[in-house]
Amino acid sequence: MKKSTLKIVLLVLFFVITEFVVAQTPPGNRPPAPPGLPIDGGIFALFAVAFGYAIKKLRIKKEQ
Repeated sequence: MKKSTLKIVLLVLFFVITEFVVAQTPPGNRPPAPPGLPIDGGIFALFAVAFGYAIKKLRIKKEQ
């Protein structure tokens, strides 16, 4: 596996694992979110789009 591919895979795994860890903490131990901060499923869509864009740019750069 190439180093760049390994880095991308490890980064994605980091985000997935941290999401599971945060989801498993009891509600009483989690600090409340600041008011007016709507973090929901849209952030995962943002990460997916950014990931796809980065892959596209890396492929274009490799072809040149």
